[in-house]
Amino acid sequence: MAQWTSAVGASQLARLLRSQDSRDTVSPAGRRIPAYRGLADGVRLLVLEGRVPVAARLPAERELAAALSVSRTTVAAAYEALRAEGFLESRRGSGSWTAVPAGNPLPTRGLEPLPPEAAGSMIDLGCAALPAPEPWLTRGVQGAMENLPLYAHTHGDYPAGLPALRQALADRYTARGIPTMPEQIMVTTGAMGAVAAICRLITRPGERVAVDSPSYANILQLMRDAGARLVPVALADRLAGWDVPAWRQVMRDAAPRMAYVVADFHNPTGTLATEDQRRRLVDAARAAGTVLVVDETMAELRLDDVELPRSVCAFDPAGSAVITVGSVSKAFWAGMRIGWVRAAPDIIRSLVAARAFADLGSPVIEQLAISSLLEGDGWEQAVEIRRTQARENRDAIVAAVRRHLPDWEFSVPAGGLTLWARTGGLSGSRIAEVGERLGVRVPSGPRFGVDGAFEGFVRLPFTVSGAVADEAASRLAVAAHHVATGAAAGEIETPQSFVA
Repeated sequence: MAQWTSAVGASQLARLLRSQDSRDTVSPAGRRIPAYRGLADGVRLLVLEGRVPVAARLPAERELAAALSVSRTTVAAAYEALRAEGFLESRRGSGSWTAVPAGNPLPTRGLEPLPPEAAGSMIDLGCAALPAPEPWLTRGVQGAMENLPLYAHTHGDYPAGLPALRQALADRYTARGIPTMPEQIMVTTGAMGAVAAICRLITRPGERVAVDSPSYANILQLMRDAGARLVPVALADRLAGWDVPAWRQVMRDAAPRMAYVVADFHNPTGTLATEDQRRRLVDAARAAGTVLVVDETMAELRLDDVELPRSVCAFDPAGSAVITVGSVSKAFWAGMRIGWVRAAPDIIRSLVAARAFADLGSPVIEQLAISSLLEGDGWEQAVEIRRTQARENRDAIVAAVRRHLPDWEFSVPAGGLTLWARTGGLSGSRIAEVGERLGVRVPSGPRFGVDGAFEGFVRLPFTVSGAVADEAASRLAVAAHHVATGAAAGEIETPQSFVA
């Protein structure tokens, strides 16, 4: 049985290789680098950056040689070098597919919140979450307490969610030009609870699920734990949204039962998918019979004056191909664990029925708090506070990284809560490891990929500003210097407590 889950054509791989920045063809010792070595290094870099997925079948030697206008011997030698280094596996009759070297630790954990007791000495860039937007959290809770007596005499279990909140969420979709009934909404315990419920309903262990590459680390781990076989699909070149032809090919060749995507200010890259990409991806999913799960948790965090495309579900009026997930955790506060699913009524009924064997329902008081904010203008004012915080923090992080780490490359996103930074050719995992010893916690790129991709990246959230942002970048610069010079662990000193 073949071990690959997707395929890269010869012309596609040739295009990706040519798009790489020019590399020196002369070694430090002054010797010219052989052509096969340059080709092998190019493929290895594409795998490490996630632009070619792990477990992707590579073209046959003759096909790639023709596409690159090189000899077949050059391609054969490059493939052999990649096999020797652990970046390629082959089987007679099945071809060759990309891999990561055996023995390398794979990114199997998600992003855990930093314990409060560590806040004095550690700058936490691990979680993309901001403090609550006051006074609106307090006002929402006060409104919940005023309405609580109406529900206190009931059993308190509402598997589909409180009717008032379902109606309010449906009205918000309708106001955006997407007619929605309350019967199309199920309230969940955060977006994670929503995706977990969808996975239980739609997929079985061993089935394929296509995902953005990179994608949100905790969702990837959730799917791994559910037994899904993740099929990564790289974003378009220079983070220009989705590569729809690649998605269409994966849906055709791998036949994933489900696909998970983040269209609005993508986590971790901040990418915003275009309206045309959304329409074409829905068409591709419908044609392939793939259920498209769209995560909109970042959709309200527009930080710059850019035009927002219509929601992905707007291109699926019958609800046959798209299931939408939303949450208040990013736009409002992570401590308010309220999310939702928007889908066709029959899917909602199935999700609600299955919930009897999961968590039964979401907390009533938290639902009442969000309902209270949505009834007036409290929600919009709270989200505007969040946008202002995130914008100021983004600008501070960008300025600090440019000042202390001028070799790092990134695109400044127009929204969301995260910056996706290329670490100047250094190992993001090693920088994260050394950084934690230096008092700054940052997640490395492989956490957001499948099977070890994105080694040359880190994710920086918009959670700090001012002197803290500058200190965080300063400590990361020291960590990068240690990695670049190969400093031993004993040479790295833990800093004193830092208080902004």
